[in-house]
Amino acid sequence: MEQLRAPFSHKNSSTLYYTLSVILGTVALSYGSVPMYKMICQQTGWGGQPIKASIHSNAEDPATRLTPVTDSRRLRITFNGSVSDIMPWKFTPQQREVRVLPGETALAFYTATNKSTEDIIGVATYSVTPAQVAPYFSKIQCFCFEEQRLNAGETVDMPVFFFIDPDFVNDPTMTKIDTITLSYTFFKARYDKNGNLTPMPMTMG
Repeated sequence: MEQLRAPFSHKNSSTLYYTLSVILGTVALSYGSVPMYKMICQQTGWGGQPIKASIHSNAEDPATRLTPVTDSRRLRITFNGSVSDIMPWKFTPQQREVRVLPGETALAFYTATNKSTEDIIGVATYSVTPAQVAPYFSKIQCFCFEEQRLNAGETVDMPVFFFIDPDFVNDPTMTKIDTITLSYTFFKARYDKNGNLTPMPMTMG
């Protein structure tokens, strides 16, 4: 009887260890290092994360990607801004939307205000919806994943310079997509004992 129970006991233990590993991995991703999150998201387009501008260009001149596809329809780009529950900032886009051709560069701005009485470090993450558009949404310059320190009461403008890769028009799965939303969320951050910038828990308690 004990010999019959042994395989089931081993299987149950393996399942338990696997479940615990998944839970711990999820927690690690939630509170882990920003650099790792940045690398994974930007290289894979995972979770609606735009890919680096150079990902489509390979060996060719990146400037060739910045040629507007003039016979294409214009795309409506809308903007969202939010902060975590413990972040005493006001963070909003300056424009509700812009319209661009694939291959055409566009410049947008967000405004952040530190409403507290102390200096605060913030780190922003971003996403694109619909998520399947992420591989074609290329950011040339933005403030995401980098330290943004605002003094008490300070207000700053933050630019986002981007374009939609021209290959967008050749993808049949994109034919019904006319509106793309770029969303940023700011999290309160601090340096750990090793000098690494890490996001703080999103809620109190």
